[in-house]
Amino acid sequence: MPHTIAIVGGTGAEGLGLAVRWARAGESVIIGSRDVEKARETAAQVAANAGAGGHVDGADNAEAVARAGIVVLTIPFSAHATLLKKLRSSFQAGAILIDTTVPLAATVGGLPTRTLGVWQGSAAQQAAEMVPEGVSVAAAFQNVSAGLLTGDGPVDSDVVVCTDDERARQVTVELVEKIPGLRAINGGRLENARIVEQITALILAINGKYKVHRTGVRFTGLPIPAPR
Repeated sequence: MPHTIAIVGGTGAEGLGLAVRWARAGESVIIGSRDVEKARETAAQVAANAGAGGHVDGADNAEAVARAGIVVLTIPFSAHATLLKKLRSSFQAGAILIDTTVPLAATVGGLPTRTLGVWQGSAAQQAAEMVPEGVSVAAAFQNVSAGLLTGDGPVDSDVVVCTDDERARQVTVELVEKIPGLRAINGGRLENARIVEQITALILAINGKYKVHRTGVRFTGLPIPAPR
């Protein structure tokens, strides 16, 4: 059964890429933005790119969150706490929040190869403290190249899913594996998200050394096949 997914920050590269991929897979997607017109324009762009896949709509962030059982955050860390405070009353009861946020120092003028200290331990743990009771948080997609997501080919990467809620894990894994090339990895509890977020800074450093922009991560030796 298709989900209704609100992508907060859906007009950015990562949000746009996820929206296209999930719309192609038949999901119903709502692009969220501070600017309603920009959200609607992006939704039209996604719909045209996705073809006859799922339904795509655009709305302001609060409306998008209120209409969806699954909310995906694709925003800079500098906006993380402020936006979650504004959206707190908009979440549906029992909603799932998938947080892709990485606390990169670049969001506050630092280097993209460094991360900021987060008092709660990670951006995802910060989110878990800020959402209403009954909303489950999963951390995922932090290490996936936005450039690959916005392309047309398979995405050569694993996605580590960290959460304290098994329903949130199951839903997140299903959404990961709707994107060709991606494989979901059970990363354990939400507290492990702090490690996954740090890997993004390492990936950016490696990209810089090799003059590339689409590095991914694969875990070998697991009893689950990597996508072909």
